[in-house]
Amino acid sequence: MDFNRYLGIEIRERHEDGMTIRVALRPELLNIAGVAHGGVTATMADAAAGMGLISLLGGKQPVTTTELKINYLLPVTGAYLDARAKFVRRGKTLAVAQVDLTDDQGRLVAIALVTYMLLPKGE
Repeated sequence: MDFNRYLGIEIRERHEDGMTIRVALRPELLNIAGVAHGGVTATMADAAAGMGLISLLGGKQPVTTTELKINYLLPVTGAYLDARAKFVRRGKTLAVAQVDLTDDQGRLVAIALVTYMLLPKGE
């Protein structure tokens, strides 16, 4: 996706149950306080889940986010932010992932629960 490329999201690792991605925290991704903008953190959770699900489905089925709930635990001030999505449920129409977001010191900075809808092929 162009938006993910604009943010600079890169795949770190594909897992049997999801995916880990990373974004370098350049100045334009920080808020006025000099920490990662909350929208960047939420986007990372959504992207990790979405990219992970698409990978698990072999890129053969369209998906879309239906819900995202995030708890911000610590401000992110380091060089990068990682998001590790782990699918806890994958049904015929919905898939749910827990996403742990960590900073460059390995600290858990946010936790998200993301639900995706699996769309019929061709829609």
